Amino acid sequence: MSEREPGAESVSGEPASVLSERLKERIYASLTVLAVLIGLVEGRHGDHTGAVLTVAVTALGLWSATLVADLQARPVAHGRRLHRDDVRHVLFTSSPLLSVAVGPIVLVSLSAAGVLALRTALWVAIGTEVAALAAWGYLGGRRIGSGPLRAAVTAALNTLIGLVVVAVKLLAGH
Repeated sequence: MSEREPGAESVSGEPASVLSERLKERIYASLTVLAVLIGLVEGRHGDHTGAVLTVAVTALGLWSATLVADLQARPVAHGRRLHRDDVRHVLFTSSPLLSVAVGPIVLVSLSAAGVLALRTALWVAIGTEVAALAAWGYLGGRRIGSGPLRAAVTAALNTLIGLVVVAVKLLAGH
């Protein structure tokens, strides 16, 4: 029986490397969707359908690009043809790129139903994505053994990164 590095398995039982890949994809997608949401707030695709399609196509495009890149890189890196397990792995680890679109699409759909204005729905989606970055920072800090204060600092830094993306997009006028 081989010894495992502490924390080598995630809470879900998945290897830590898989958790790392999924989280990386989720954070990357959050930052990208944040930039797209700012573009929508600034007037692009001013209707509900356009907003939903923009968010959905962005997530689908990110996912497709990641899928193509991973499926081309894996055989080269491993020196063998892809197996079914390789494809399943890539699909599993890249799925957060799609799931990041769910919140904004739900909020825009609520707006279409008259629950809130489209601009408000987009700002709530932006806030939710920034809050998600903060949550991942805090949970990540706690996972590596940091106390609540250090984890909160990590969360604050993640929040700052999200806010910088928002600020840059706003300052750029899109």
